[in-house]
Amino acid sequence: MRKIIAATFVSLDGVMQAPGGPEEDPVGGFEFGGWTFHYWDDVMGAAMDETFSKPFALLLGRRTYDIFAAYWPYQKSGLIADSFNAVTKYVATHRPDSLTWRNSQSLGDDVVATLRQLKQEDGPDLLIQGSSELIQTLLANGLIDEISLLIFPLVLGKGKRLFGDDALPAAFKLTKSQASSTGVIMASYERGGEIKTGSFATEEPSEAEMKRRKNWK
Repeated sequence: MRKIIAATFVSLDGVMQAPGGPEEDPVGGFEFGGWTFHYWDDVMGAAMDETFSKPFALLLGRRTYDIFAAYWPYQKSGLIADSFNAVTKYVATHRPDSLTWRNSQSLGDDVVATLRQLKQEDGPDLLIQGSSELIQTLLANGLIDEISLLIFPLVLGKGKRLFGDDALPAAFKLTKSQASSTGVIMASYERGGEIKTGSFATEEPSEAEMKRRKNWK
């Protein structure tokens, strides 16, 4: 059975838009494209190499696919370029005939159904890069098995966010974490079952507390 893994750069306030450069995705008037650039160090590089050294297929939304297809086929040989150019690229798109990057294929009209089927098949895990809109769909349908975050120490204020209001509630557990020399937290999470709730309230609430509860309704 294959897993879907979302590997994402994100700010402290959850923005994931255009981490690589100003021209990457200025949609909505986003002004901070390239916000990850000055935080990169050897620790982060090693973590990324570890991610891409394992077998994977790419799972991409159409906008991220176009960004990658205009960049990676034209880069010199290296771990990421060689891997991205060689692996299968599964793409959420309404224009399947325009998928020109080698080993690319459309997820079809029903992305959720196709991915449910792909997860049941043998093969490498499906690694999401970027693709904020596709991530929203997958979170709403409980299809993401692991989340690998690089959390950057900045607040961007606005932009496309990792988690929206439609995400299906779920618990995750931390499986790995480390920090870079520039303050970037690298943390990996996998599904941990249903959300469990509890209460720190006393067994006999005060009259003030009971009044507060009544007024809150």
